[in-house]
Parts: sequence; structure tokens; C-alpha cells
Amino acid sequence: MTDDPRSRKPATAHTRADIEAFAATLPPDDGTDAANVARGFIATRTDPVIPKLLPNPWQPITWDLSASDFVHAACPDTVNPSLWRQAGFNAQHGLYEVLDGFYQVRGFDTSSITFIRGDVGWVVIDPLTTTETATAAYDLVTEHLGERPVTAVIYTHSHVDHYGGVLGVVDRARVESGEVPVVAPEGFLHEAVAENVVAAPAMGRRATYQMGMLLPADEQGHVDQGLGKGVPTGSSALVAPTIEITETGQELVLDGIRIEFQLTPESEAPAEMHFYFPDHRALCMAENCTGTMHNVLTLRGALVRDALMWSRYIDEAMDRWGDVTDVVFASHGWPHWGAEACNGYLTRQRDLYRWLHDEAMRLANRGLTPNEISAAIDLPQGLWEDYLCHGYYGTVSHNVRAVYQRYLGFYDGHPSSLDPYEPVEAGQRYVDFMGGMDRLLEQARASYEAGDHRWVAEVLRHAVFADPTCDDARLLQADAFEQLGYRAESGPWRDIYLTGAQELRNGPIGLQTIQRPKDEVLRGMSLQQIFDFLAVRLDGPAVVPLGHLFVDWVLPDVADTVRVELSNGTLHSLPGRTHASPDATVTGDRVALEDMIATGTPFAEVVESGAVTITGDVERVLGLFGNLTDFPLFWNVIEP
Repeated sequence: MTDDPRSRKPATAHTRADIEAFAATLPPDDGTDAANVARGFIATRTDPVIPKLLPNPWQPITWDLSASDFVHAACPDTVNPSLWRQAGFNAQHGLYEVLDGFYQVRGFDTSSITFIRGDVGWVVIDPLTTTETATAAYDLVTEHLGERPVTAVIYTHSHVDHYGGVLGVVDRARVESGEVPVVAPEGFLHEAVAENVVAAPAMGRRATYQMGMLLPADEQGHVDQGLGKGVPTGSSALVAPTIEITETGQELVLDGIRIEFQLTPESEAPAEMHFYFPDHRALCMAENCTGTMHNVLTLRGALVRDALMWSRYIDEAMDRWGDVTDVVFASHGWPHWGAEACNGYLTRQRDLYRWLHDEAMRLANRGLTPNEISAAIDLPQGLWEDYLCHGYYGTVSHNVRAVYQRYLGFYDGHPSSLDPYEPVEAGQRYVDFMGGMDRLLEQARASYEAGDHRWVAEVLRHAVFADPTCDDARLLQADAFEQLGYRAESGPWRDIYLTGAQELRNGPIGLQTIQRPKDEVLRGMSLQQIFDFLAVRLDGPAVVPLGHLFVDWVLPDVADTVRVELSNGTLHSLPGRTHASPDATVTGDRVALEDMIATGTPFAEVVESGAVTITGDVERVLGLFGNLTDFPLFWNVIEP
């Protein structure tokens, strides 16, 4: 152990005791999960490193299959043993046969990609997060199962880890020509852009905490995401679907494969679907049933999910196909085989989300606040005895608070919550009330030595926000976060605690990285979505003095126009329309607009280059589009 106060620390005696006490409550392990994880293994990639097409300074590769080899050793005292068990399962990687003609590549990404042999080629389900990981998976399939073209793609839902790697399995031109259908649930494109473009800058930073993206992979750092090993980095794209599933019961035949669909909106994703293969007695549950309790509200931030409907959709799937299913597989985790095992798995997953919903609202209706509810609810014994219901990704604690939020919002009903001080102001007042920084730290150290790390973490939040230069406060809070991370059964909770500790000790990563949609994502967006994103970037107060402004944007390469209006600092747009008497007209190809957004080139420079021209009120148009805000990735989280 080093004497450096900024170094990582071992588990304290209190942490070890808490972990041992938790381990004593774990259910017996009959080996079923381990057998299912290993079943059908064919081969894996020889080179563990999947290189990145466009490396960046802080993430030079896309994926390293060997990064988690350490989890195959005995569980250390710095990791919850239940999470360690899950980490060992998720660390297994390669090509697996699910049933005749159905194959999955697992462990090459946070999600799994499925290849189904059709009459001519492969029907691909969920082409992973990045072009790089999807390409590596496809190459592995080709190496061991023979060369076949991809003849159709299915997106189960609107999260980027299920569509972002599409260009790794199919060329965009083959989709746009109609040769390769891309199937997705109704509302997919809207939700994919809303979550992965409009809110991407905020989610991206929070994701660095949730996914442990800046942590070393070892016994004191990132161990597992719970849902998978972690998140790859690389080149993601958005290829719009060509076929939408608009109702439950809809059927398709893709490359000779019959499929029946069930829409499940507002479940794990706002746009999601299950589907069944009647000729193979196989059921895909997308991401609504995985190898863990999932999130009702993901900690990176997203729309709150409907736990009640989530449970009902699983029940509906059981009602439709439970009696005729021999295999259940999903977009994460491992399959389940046999009618009894499949129905038992689906039943417990159904009950899990219903329990979270009903118990949260039962207590909310008795007047309990979100934090009181989270302290009062545990899993019933029948669900606790199934490891696949444990909180490796979601937790009972934050899921029941999310249920409360969906129905009742952020406000907990207490008048003091209506207009609280922002963190710096509150922190300064708390420190004063507690007798000053020295007295606060003295009491916090005593609490730390007593093993009350939760309280230390909470109370020192105020100290750090009151004076972020106080090393004693920062380092003590970091030590408390670290011990809480060691205890956590949830992969994201562990990563969030440990990332907070790392940044308190060393400061946030010093890269001036700007978050922008990539060109391959912009190509899949509608014009309406592109201009709505520009509206989010617009500095409203800065453009209020420009007054009311009418602009027509003409895009010759796609033979389209967009009617743009600035009103009271807000930007409105309507593709396919023009103004009767615009104040100005902007003319430029769509590809120039996409390039400006993807590269961050200032609008004035785009005009100066000749890629875009303005007629009419040039100065006000330059003023309008010259006030687009850039979104940095690494804004502060644990300090002001």
C-alpha cells in the first residue's frame, strides 16, 4: 500500500465485513447459469484487440476481449461476490449456436448480435454499437460458418448499442436501394435521435460515470457493467429503418424466415418490440428480459420507463407464445432452453418489474417520499433466489425511485424541495452550520473510521461544493466513494462511485472534447430532426435581440427546402415549406449542413468557403447561426 493520499485504497475492515455479510445472504448456485453461458460455444477471435477506425487520445482502441481476463480468478475483497460472479459470465466471448441456424456473437460489445441463416444470407438482429465491433462479429461468423451476405437487419429497439454498428454488416447503399430491408418498431427513428443526439452531450458525460469508461479494468476499478462488460468506442451510424412494425401481430417473412412481432413501447426503450419465430419455436425478448434486473431509469439519464407496461408486455408474450417456445434469447445475456426453463425465466422477469411498480406506488400512496420508499423495499424471496433478478445493472433502490418519478415527478412533496439552493450556495451554508470546514472534516473522519461511508459521501458533497480546492475534503470523500463502490452489487453503482473517487483525487480528464453527432448519424436523420437539434444548440438569450426572422433554407442536392423562423429566441422549422416573403434565403447542399454540424465548423466559415450562400438579411442570418452552443464532454460532476 502506498502512502500517497491520492492512491487507490484497499477495502477497510468495515467494507470487508459488510461484503461478507452480504455474501451470506446469496442464494445457492446450481450451475444452470454457467452451463447456459457456455452452451453452444464454437470459437472466438484470435486477436483480442478490436482496433478503432478513428482513434482518439483517451480511447485508442474499440474493444479488448482480454481486458476482463482477471475476473476468472478468485473474488477479491474489493468486489461484491455476486457482481464478480456476473462479471465472469459476461467475460465469456465468441460465437455461439443458439439452435440450428441461429447464432450469437457475445462479449464483443455490451450487447449481443444474432445471425439467423435465411434462404440466401443472414438476417441480423441488433448490429451492436460500433462499426468496428459489428465488423469483427461478422468476420468471426464468416470464418466459422461460411461467407453469406446480410439480407435483412432487425433493430429490436432505439438504443445505440442495437443499431450503431449497422455499417459493419451492410452497406448503406444496399439499404437505400431497397435490397436489404431494415426493420424496427414504430417510432424508432424519433426515439433514437431524441435520446442519442438531442440529449447525447449530457448523457455522454454521465455515461462515463455509469459505464466506468475512464477507470482501469481491474479488481479495484471497472469489473463489469452488469448487463455486459462495458461500452465500446468507435464509429457509430444511424441507418433509418425501411419497414416499421406498427402493431402487435404483424408478420413478416425475411429471407424465408417467418417472424411474428409484438410492440412493447415505453418498456426498456421508448420504441421496442419482441418477436417470435414460429418455425423454430424461438422467442426474442429484445432487452426486456436479460441476465439482470434492468433499469426503470438508467443512471446516464433517459425517459423514465413504464414498469407496469414492461411487466404486462412480458405477460402478453407468455400468453401469445409461452406454450410454443423452446428457446428464449435476448439482446444481452445468454439464452434459455426448454419449455419449463423458458417459462420460469419469463415469469420471474415479469414479476420483477411488477413488484418494483406496485410496491413503489403502494408506499407512495401512503405518503412515503422517494428515498423512504427505496429504503423500505427489498426483493421477495422467490425473486432474490434467482440471480437473474439481482441488481447488477438496475437496482431496487433507484428503480423504485424512478417509478415514483414517472407518476409524481422530481418533487417529493416537502415545501423545502420547491426552491432549494444550488449546490455551491447550499454547500457554503452547510459548512457554516456545521461549524466550519475543520469541524466538518473532523466529524467526517470519525464517521469514516466508524464505517459510515454513506454519510461521509453525503455530507462531504457540501464541503467539496463549498470549497473544491480543499484537498482534505476531496480525498476523504474519494475514500468513502471507493469503499461504497467495493460493496456494490450493481456494476453501474460501482463504476459511478469509483469514477467519482478517481476524479476527486486526480481531477477530471483534461481533454477539451466536444460532443457532436457524427456524419453517419446525421445521414440517417430527417431534416426536421437536424433543425430541431440546431434549435437545442441555439443560445436563445443571445439571439433574442435579432427579433423576428424568417429564413428559407434551400438544399439543392436533396431537392428540398426548410422554412425557418426565429421568434422570441426560439427556432422553428418545417421541411418542405417556404415563406411568402422571407427575410433571407440560405442555399447549400444537405451534405454541407451535415458537415458543418459534424465538424463544428462555424457557420460564417461555411459561408466564406462558398458551400453555403445567403441572400437578403445576411447579418441577422450570420448572427442567428453564429450563436450555436458547443457541448463539451467532460463537464464537472462531483465538483462545481
